[in-house]
Amino acid sequence: MNAVCDEVVVVLAPDAQAPGLADAVRIARDDVVGQGPLAGLLAGMAASSTGWVLVAAGDMPELAELVLREMLRVAREGSARAVVLQDGDHYRPLPAALRTPPALVTARLLFDSGERRLRALMEALDRVVLDQATWTALDPRRRTLRDVDERGDLPTG
Repeated sequence: MNAVCDEVVVVLAPDAQAPGLADAVRIARDDVVGQGPLAGLLAGMAASSTGWVLVAAGDMPELAELVLREMLRVAREGSARAVVLQDGDHYRPLPAALRTPPALVTARLLFDSGERRLRALMEALDRVVLDQATWTALDPRRRTLRDVDERGDLPTG
């Protein structure tokens, strides 16, 4: 994401050891262990100094720069507070482009009410769903949505 973003914030659990990262990467920490992805997003957005944030998971190793740039272009040209990618009949909550101030306020309200899911934030925000034809033209192999949840998700040999 360095090629697309002015700053990179990596969110870790409060007790996690920080990995060796480039000096330009800022570390933010969840306030409490095990509070879910919305808590991590809150920590990351609070540490950001930009008007828009690109949000991705640490297990998404092949984000396509062109797709991320298109998400930000759409975000900056419109009035929506979030941009997400269409995947079939639905949209994915990650990666996402979020307008920081309103997303932070909405995320805090959701979190304080007991919500922990990222999808709940995307549902609460006025959003643009970038159609599949547009973003897959920039990433025909759909690597932007690839995540590594299990050992079998890793390439072999």
